[in-house]
Amino acid sequence: MADGLTPSRLAEVLGEEPAPEGEWAREAGYVSAAALRRRVPADELAGRVRALDGVSRVEVRENGFLRIVVSVPGELLATLEPIDVPEPGWPDFPRTWDNPGFVVRYAHARACAVRRWARDLGVPSSGFRAELLDHPLDRRVLRVLAELPGRRRSREPGWESYLPRLALAYHDAHERAPAVPVGDEEPGPVHTARLRLAEAVRMVLRGPDRL
Repeated sequence: MADGLTPSRLAEVLGEEPAPEGEWAREAGYVSAAALRRRVPADELAGRVRALDGVSRVEVRENGFLRIVVSVPGELLATLEPIDVPEPGWPDFPRTWDNPGFVVRYAHARACAVRRWARDLGVPSSGFRAELLDHPLDRRVLRVLAELPGRRRSREPGWESYLPRLALAYHDAHERAPAVPVGDEEPGPVHTARLRLAEAVRMVLRGPDRL
């Protein structure tokens, strides 16, 4: 993972971190206006980005923006740092899906439960393989997580809309792309990868460990 193509490595070439674009269901795309801001030829900068391992494609748009498609979107977890997201002050009740506070806190509690269940079921915490986070629901969570650097820098990060989006994406992944073995299934590398994804969600969302 240390050698993976993370947004930070892209930033080293671009001079700034790119912003995620699209849904990531089929391909993970970023967009960057670095060529315009740095006043360098877009084709030249695109060539430097294409030379990076893990870049599938780079397009130069008519407006000078670069669109960068990466091969393994899960590698962004390698440089995802803890972030102190302010609590919007949602009420605890009602505990229904209409209450964004419940949606967010329940997602946090589920991510915490995954850690406990993984330990009990023997899911290894080491050996993370980012390429295994390729299920559309895993990719949806990654797509929302990819917004964190930009939102953290923004004067208007929009946490009140962002946190429920992340929580809802994680609820879907938790239920339909489980991070722990089901039935007679043996623990495998995909569970380790999803455990890392759950840890990232737990790190961003606030709430109790159990709900």
